[in-house]
Amino acid sequence: MARDFRLPDLGEGLTEAEIVKVLVREGDVIAEDAPLLEVETDKATVEIPSPMAGRVEKVHVEPNQTVKVGQVLVTFADASSASGGASAPPGLDTTLAWQPAPARPSPRGSATPPRGNGPVPATPATRRLARELGVDLHRVPATGPGGRVTDDDVRAGAGGGAPTQAQAPRAARAEPAAPAAPGKPLATHVTEPPLPNFEQWGAVERQPLSHLRRTIAERMTLSATVIPHVTHFDRADITELDAIIQRNLEAVKARGVTLTLTAFLLKAAAQALGEHPTFNATLDTAAGQLIVKRYVHLGVAVATERGLIVPVLRDVDKKSVLDVARELGALAQRVREGKAALDDLRGGTFTITNIGALGGTGAIPIINYPEVAILGIARARQEPVVRESRIEARLLLPLSLTFDHRVADGADGARFASAIIRRLERPELLLGL
Repeated sequence: MARDFRLPDLGEGLTEAEIVKVLVREGDVIAEDAPLLEVETDKATVEIPSPMAGRVEKVHVEPNQTVKVGQVLVTFADASSASGGASAPPGLDTTLAWQPAPARPSPRGSATPPRGNGPVPATPATRRLARELGVDLHRVPATGPGGRVTDDDVRAGAGGGAPTQAQAPRAARAEPAAPAAPGKPLATHVTEPPLPNFEQWGAVERQPLSHLRRTIAERMTLSATVIPHVTHFDRADITELDAIIQRNLEAVKARGVTLTLTAFLLKAAAQALGEHPTFNATLDTAAGQLIVKRYVHLGVAVATERGLIVPVLRDVDKKSVLDVARELGALAQRVREGKAALDDLRGGTFTITNIGALGGTGAIPIINYPEVAILGIARARQEPVVRESRIEARLLLPLSLTFDHRVADGADGARFASAIIRRLERPELLLGL
């Protein structure tokens, strides 16, 4: 019988995606979990696997087409239909879709029971993890939204037990609080005036924006409109830090890791956020509260051919510089190759953007909403510095800390920036010495 496969719920409130590649053709016989399509969402390029084994009867989409969640992507004929088996009885629902469960309260830590042999809602990254750990997704209780199996569910299944409350996603642990005062609606959109007819002055070319570029434009407009930005500028003397990096570059490379300044910046920011948690937060204007996160997941802006993408390194405060460098290299490579999973791109609490390789003496970065701060880094340069009445050549790194002026004052921003600089200028603090 013919069965339709629809664009699944990809999480994070995503409602649509753009088809990048169709990886199958009509008439192909494919296995379950075989690559089916590549789609570009607001967050990343995601490979969607086949939810079943069978013959591809019809492909309903094509590259560059925008599709909504729930829209039919591919129609399958299963093994019996491909072999001339009986067709589906009238009235039988033959849709293959990952539909979210009805929104209703449920006990904390509750999980969807193991399912039968139907398609399992899970991201490609979760499926890959399940294969690596030898876990049958059909037998794993799901704790994700809409009955989706998460990475934690798979790890719990590999350990032989159901996920505990501590392993449930952080979103499930959120505790609602009564608002301190009613919030006022914010004007987040400014109507742009009509454009002039540019053709009257010469030839023009209209280039369609990619799905990712449209999303970046919307988020930058939202951030710049909602958040009152203020930027604090300073410089760090990284002469000693650079010497440490250069001395250990080859030894670390032999271990398969590229030691970069960004890894030290991430570690310095993570430690400083522990001292200044206001910058590791989100402002809830409706509730009149500051949501301070007790975890430190740092985003790093990565330039790709498709646009700027911000993957997230988790728990940076708990990891060594070497581990941070290792994870950063692997994560950046996945992003540039378009292989990053959605879980690689969400949950950030603070962002660093390093344009040093491209030049410039400084920049004013826009905050990655709903975060409240972002650190910009420009190119380090040798400059003359007076030290103990002597002029020396020192390597100075320009920093620009942009933060939400609603949650922090200028003095707070200066102290936070100084905490980062102190660690960059005393690298032994970053190495745990």
